[in-house]
Amino acid sequence: MAAADPSIIYLVRHGEKASAEKDPDLTMRGKARAGNIAAILRSTGITHVYSSTTQRTRQTAQPLASALGLEVQVYDPAQGARLAGQVKAAGGTALVVGHSNTVPDLVRLFGGKPGTDIGDDEFDRLYQLIVDKDGAVTTVLLHSVAN
Repeated sequence: MAAADPSIIYLVRHGEKASAEKDPDLTMRGKARAGNIAAILRSTGITHVYSSTTQRTRQTAQPLASALGLEVQVYDPAQGARLAGQVKAAGGTALVVGHSNTVPDLVRLFGGKPGTDIGDDEFDRLYQLIVDKDGAVTTVLLHSVAN
């Protein structure tokens, strides 16, 4: 394993969104979920937080970034391979916040197994990808709560 390879990557979909409009904010439930994700991950050694360009993903990423004193690094959701390369090059432990239609592809790009598609009404998946020294990836599926 190259020195810059991350040891653990966490991936989540944004929390519940307020509407179906183009770039909605999180609902109160979504904000509660974002806070719970921050609480779950606060002690995991995360050194980088990545979010796609939308309000809902940035609002999901921000509580953890704020708790850790980190800046949210924004990525283009259409450039998943570029993001994967950036995360690997940065090293350390990372959180990546994406969308129902991008998170499974990102899990695959990092070598993990995403399982079934993420439903429109499903917001609780929290993937933990553990990268072994030989580059093998173990996928652990956790869940976040919104209350």
